[in-house]
Amino acid sequence: MKSDIRVCASWRDRHDRPVYTLSDACPECGGSAVNSAPAPYDPTDRYGEYRRALKRRARE
Repeated sequence: MKSDIRVCASWRDRHDRPVYTLSDACPECGGSAVNSAPAPYDPTDRYGEYRRALKRRARE
């Protein structure tokens, strides 16, 4: 699932605070905007197998 909220990719260089938007470009500087949410999946997740097993048990 992709987040609709984006943040200016270069806000640390151009702005004094993060600039959030729903478009692909920053409304203040016109620069590119990137997804503001972190990835929901980490391939190095050590406990993912156990968490998924608990979810399977809860469904049963």
